[in-house]
Amino acid sequence: MIKKSQLERIISEDLSDMWNALRPDEKRIVIDNFKYEHYKKNQIIYAEKETPESLFCLLEGKVKMYKSGIGDRIQILRLYRPVQYFGYRAYFANEPYVSSAAAFEPTVLGIIPMNIVEQLIRNNNDLAMFFIHELSRNLGGADTKIINLTQKHIRGRLAESLLLLADNYGYEDDESTLKIYMSREDLANLSNMTTSNAIRTLTTFVSEKLILVDGRRIKIINEPQLRKISKFG
Repeated sequence: MIKKSQLERIISEDLSDMWNALRPDEKRIVIDNFKYEHYKKNQIIYAEKETPESLFCLLEGKVKMYKSGIGDRIQILRLYRPVQYFGYRAYFANEPYVSSAAAFEPTVLGIIPMNIVEQLIRNNNDLAMFFIHELSRNLGGADTKIINLTQKHIRGRLAESLLLLADNYGYEDDESTLKIYMSREDLANLSNMTTSNAIRTLTTFVSEKLILVDGRRIKIINEPQLRKISKFG
């Protein structure tokens, strides 16, 4: 059981950007309503059509937001890394979730009820601006992703996905191996292509000495060329 003094320190460190917008009495409300949840690899955090009730903050691990399309084909819409917030857009839109979220690996989430968040926002303009900023950034990112997924060729889309993984999660100690191990199916779902196309394009990138592949481990050995392929599609 975590003591309140420990919880306050953890929240102030992990939720620092949101925390800094709160007044002392509001910080106490967050602490009193904050809880941790542990999720196993591939465990669903929330599912499409469920009613949104919580603000999630990713503290440890990796999370994907995805949506099922025609023929139950999956499209990964967004990847989250510590410390990012998610799960609140549908609540503000007063609608059920239109996508799902799941853990890529063992994950720890901080959770605050959205009715508490709404109460705080209504009385704190700085907190309201924080969420406006977050929503605006996500909308801009979504607009860019739509263009990239619809206008880039397969090579450009896969190169972009590999670079996104590098930018989001970084590298192992060798400074070249991606710090996330994705299945070929997940990589295809992120890049809007079939799994077979993802496998073929990865093989091509290996033959061109852009990357090295060992199971789910991908080592980027020519990042400038990958960025060129991503840019020009």
